[in-house]
Amino acid sequence: MTLPKTMTAMVTMGHGDIDQMVLHRDWPRPEPAADEVLIRVGACGLNNTDVNTRSGWYSKTVTDATTGGGFDVVGDDDPSWGGAPITFPRIQGADVCGEIVAVGAHVNAGRIGERVITDGWLRDPDAPNDMSKTGYFGSERDGGFAQYTVTPARNALAVQSDLTDAELATFSCSYSTAEGMLTRAHVTASDTLLVPGASGGVGGALVQLAKRRGARVIAMAAEAKHADVAALGADRVLPRAPENLRAALGADKITVVADIVGGPDWPKLIDILERGGRYTCSGAIAGPMVSLDLRTLYLRDLTFTGSTVITPEIMPNLIGYIERGEIKPIWAATYRLEELRDAQRAFIAKQHTGNIVVTP
Repeated sequence: MTLPKTMTAMVTMGHGDIDQMVLHRDWPRPEPAADEVLIRVGACGLNNTDVNTRSGWYSKTVTDATTGGGFDVVGDDDPSWGGAPITFPRIQGADVCGEIVAVGAHVNAGRIGERVITDGWLRDPDAPNDMSKTGYFGSERDGGFAQYTVTPARNALAVQSDLTDAELATFSCSYSTAEGMLTRAHVTASDTLLVPGASGGVGGALVQLAKRRGARVIAMAAEAKHADVAALGADRVLPRAPENLRAALGADKITVVADIVGGPDWPKLIDILERGGRYTCSGAIAGPMVSLDLRTLYLRDLTFTGSTVITPEIMPNLIGYIERGEIKPIWAATYRLEELRDAQRAFIAKQHTGNIVVTP
């Protein structure tokens, strides 16, 4: 197979507004290193991390909600998920589904032709559980908003599925984030879980994956999206921001809150947790600055966990869930790669349910 020397890629040139993403039709196609594979991208999903990294929202200098626009001041030393600078230009995009078309010298050539999805967590092969030695696909190295991408062979996971490339491109980031949250909070069939922001990619994944564990799930979403969220398996769906959350819950007693929203309503989420309850967080799209009465935390024996770097077994487990039909994609829309700016605008507007993907 003869591969082109160049490719079309949407390249982020620096932190800032959406115009920092620039389409290049003659970007050099990457070559796989010895332990890497070259993937022809079939589809690549959008995620909050794409928006947050581009805008610099992860910097401690930013205290606003994730609007997707640029910020007047972004710290030079902590603008990425890991609290460190990243290198530009950068091709973003973590959720690739595609086909391996070439391999590095140390990779079995029999993998050429495999259909794969990417595990976004880039680990030290000698210390895969060392969180301090992790990077992220599309952040610390180029990702999938292009016709081709390279990744370590261990991060390209073969998948056997009748789902389309666009559908498979909805899983990697959102579902692994959700499964990581549930794992860290030790969610079981004895729990009743509250999921704010349940119509988003991670929120919808939380609903499905918690139900897979046998938990009771109370979802929160805009009323126009209630039918979509109920179809994911939620036992109840509440408004996005009830004035009296305790009253809205009625007899339901919440043992776990799985939150990616944060913002001004955050104290209400903590106040409704049962004694000994757990709060797990992997986002703050409504705002990162919240207030906490420490007496609530310690007098009610609550446990708070942050969840970002997942354990290595989560992505292979997700492949199994997909192949056995235990979870389904929440696919909202597909845009062409050259329409990525429009796709991000739609993603930021949050009028959709589920995930948005782009195709080269």
